[in-house]
Amino acid sequence: MAETPRSLKDFDLSIKKASKIVIEQAETGQKIKIISHIDADGLAAASIIGKALARKEALLTIQTCKQIDDRLIQELSAEEGSVIIFTDLGSGSLEALKTKLPKKEVLVFDHHQPINGAPSTITQVNPHLHGFDGSKEISGAGVAYLAAKSMDKKNVDLAPLAVIGALGDAQDKNEKRELVGFNKKILKDATDTGLMKTEKDLIFYGRETRPIHKALAYTTNPYIPGLSGKEDNCLGFLVNLGINLKIEDRWKSISDLTVKEKQKIFSELAKFLSSKGFTNNITLSLIGTVYTLVNEDRWIPLRDAREYSSLLNACGRMNKSGIGIAIGMGSRGKILEEAQEVLINYKKTLSEYMDWLTNTPKVIEELEHLYVINGTGVINELMLSTIASIVSSNGLFNYSKPILALTSAENGMIKVSGRISPHISHGRLNFGTILHNASSKFGGKGGGHDVAAGAKLPQECTNEFIRVVNQMVGASIQEQGM
Repeated sequence: MAETPRSLKDFDLSIKKASKIVIEQAETGQKIKIISHIDADGLAAASIIGKALARKEALLTIQTCKQIDDRLIQELSAEEGSVIIFTDLGSGSLEALKTKLPKKEVLVFDHHQPINGAPSTITQVNPHLHGFDGSKEISGAGVAYLAAKSMDKKNVDLAPLAVIGALGDAQDKNEKRELVGFNKKILKDATDTGLMKTEKDLIFYGRETRPIHKALAYTTNPYIPGLSGKEDNCLGFLVNLGINLKIEDRWKSISDLTVKEKQKIFSELAKFLSSKGFTNNITLSLIGTVYTLVNEDRWIPLRDAREYSSLLNACGRMNKSGIGIAIGMGSRGKILEEAQEVLINYKKTLSEYMDWLTNTPKVIEELEHLYVINGTGVINELMLSTIASIVSSNGLFNYSKPILALTSAENGMIKVSGRISPHISHGRLNFGTILHNASSKFGGKGGGHDVAAGAKLPQECTNEFIRVVNQMVGASIQEQGM
């Protein structure tokens, strides 16, 4: 993708233009449909636009999808209502949306790399069009938030959801494990309104909401073999360190520990990971900025922004997207109880997949320029991108090569997730472009970010597709002298 000059002014103008259209459509009583991706970022984005429109008393429905395909577009074309808003997706399907939805007012709020320019009939807000990196500086939820804030300044209270979306999209993958770019500005909105606070601490899952051993067991980023997903092992690990796990009859959380106790846990985890062959980069990723939603109850999984994002991701990956959106738009009580149950099942499933991956020989094949993870017939396609992200960011393999994960999908297709580890220098290697170009050769579809992308194509083309991707990565590396 060619370098685009950075222009904050033009990006701001595109947001104002789109938000004005949305307000006008809402105020004239048009039926508005939001279509969003199923991951945490997509559910947060849908919740933000949904909440903003609900405050305008708009006629509103929300639907989620894995990707935009011909079947979805055909369904949308046949439905009543003239306004469709795509959040956290759409920039890879602009031509199809133009051609097959000519009578609809289509708006796209996305942060993935656009494929082709937006037709004049489609209103698109995308940071890439104005020189900003949608994989690091702003998420789909962030784009949705800027639009919602432009619609009404009162929507500033939705800033925490944008932070949650960015964390769900792993946009804090840097040395300090913190958000940057537009995400940092959005975070300031969240903290200035008193809705969120930040501090440096151990990044354990549920640092305020779970007993220490459960927080360690639920931590999958980084994934710790022998501990992640195994509460009994974590309990034994902490007891052996001499950590007092209770205050009278109550289990301690990470936030209850002293600095000295945290340092001891970190030090012993570093030794443990080193004994397993992991690099220091993985250990250091256990420390970073933590984001607390101060108005949420301390003992629920919405208190910590990373835990909140994991809950949303769980809902999407376990086919319970509606529950996630309901939570994002403010539902609690029974809905939250259902979401917590989904989260438990999600973490269990994730742990089982990771155990299978790390203990099964020949699942991972090393090619000249790639590692290929073959989860065909084992890994559910909804979980594939999560698995690919964990593997790429946790040092299970050599960081010098990108990772291509595959599994079987419905209707004789193969689902692909590609990742480039944040710990390697990939120059201008662009996995989104590579997977788009490679999949299109076989009648498939692909795209995404430079470091995180996906594709879907006929299963019978799998081997040839892998060969082509390996070849394209090698060509790109050679071209740049990497």
